Amino acid sequence: MRVNITLKCTECGEQNYISTKNKRTNPERVELKKYCPRDKTSTVHRETK
Repeated sequence: MRVNITLKCTECGEQNYISTKNKRTNPERVELKKYCPRDKTSTVHRETK
C-alpha cells in the first residue's frame, strides 16, 4: 500500500524531495513543511501527481 511521492515547493515550484506514503491512511495529497534550498527557508511542500 505504500507508494513513492514527489514533494514540490509551493513558493518556487522546484521538486526537492521524494518520500513514501500509505494510501490507505492518507488518501488525500500530503503537505509537509520542508527546507527549500533555493529559497533558503522552510516552506510548504505539496505532493505532485
